[in-house]
Amino acid sequence: MMKVSALACETDNARVPFSDLSLQWKEIADAARVDIDTLFATSSFCLGPFVEGFEAAVADYLGVRHAIGVNSGTSALHLALIAAGVRRGDKVLVPANTFIATVWAVLYVGAVPVLCDVEAASGNIDVQDAESRIDRSVKAIIPVHLYGQPANIEAVQKLADRYGLVVIEDAAQAIGARYCGKPVGGFGLLGCFSFYPGKNLGAAGEAGLVTTNDTLLADRVRVLRNHSQTERYTHSELGFNYRMEGIQGIILGHKLARLDAWTDQRRSIARHYDSALTGLPLALPRVVNSDHVYHLYVILSEQRDTLRAFLRDRGVETGLHYPLPIHRQPCLASLEIDRTSYPVTDRYASRCLSLPMFSGMSDAQANHVVSAVRSFFGSR
Repeated sequence: MMKVSALACETDNARVPFSDLSLQWKEIADAARVDIDTLFATSSFCLGPFVEGFEAAVADYLGVRHAIGVNSGTSALHLALIAAGVRRGDKVLVPANTFIATVWAVLYVGAVPVLCDVEAASGNIDVQDAESRIDRSVKAIIPVHLYGQPANIEAVQKLADRYGLVVIEDAAQAIGARYCGKPVGGFGLLGCFSFYPGKNLGAAGEAGLVTTNDTLLADRVRVLRNHSQTERYTHSELGFNYRMEGIQGIILGHKLARLDAWTDQRRSIARHYDSALTGLPLALPRVVNSDHVYHLYVILSEQRDTLRAFLRDRGVETGLHYPLPIHRQPCLASLEIDRTSYPVTDRYASRCLSLPMFSGMSDAQANHVVSAVRSFFGSR
């Protein structure tokens, strides 16, 4: 159990990175190098046995019938929307508080993103607000399991059933999180994951995953990711070069075996932050939808920018997720929406601050973060 120490790391040379991915590599390096040598010996660079092995392992981990490796989380969302039958002119409900990739995928298929405000407690999509924005053109909803916490899937499913909507989960930040005991990514018609290096399960570069329990959809996604080749040089429809590389299958396979232990470390750090920062004029993360794997530990502060500068001066690197919300992005200026109708999202955008959070983070590093935050507020 970590304890706050006023002396811990209180030196001019103390530095706490926002994340340190080298620590994970050190744990898997020896075993991974053996497989990398095999990869080069067999030239299994694109898809191949290492990708297939990872797909089987992660499908078992997530409790789904099919897991299809692709080259990024953005590509996963794009293919999921195509496979789900979302077409040009259709509308798709998405939270306004998310990374832009959720909206990119909707735009890629020619559909229209219908932005929704989010829950104050979690930052996830507010289902009541989403319902108020539904019309006959809305065909799908993409709940984002933001920061590592599941969205309110029960409410999302009830909404989808009531209006005949397709559910596509954006679980890019939440692999391993569970809603009522079941892993996210297996509730919707399709689920999408990102393995960008900084994610809880991160590749050695870009990678992503589509999950589904529908065999026909899985088969179509597999074809679409590989130039829509039903057989070599025969292309059934417009396809994409969204294949996962063999080296990513190796890295992700070795990391997957350690994911639960790494997640437990994140939860331990979060509990330490919770305990040590309670009582300060901050809004701390709350677990409101069954679970949290703490891809990010996001606090809300009225003094966000000043606090961030203070922490930077004391060697604590922080992040902003996300300071310019979707409805205020320049690329969506033509979207016909009332930009004043997202007050909770705007509150997150102006107050959010992500503290350092990574597996392998030391007690001294966590204590230094706590000490710096408490010092800002004049508390020890």
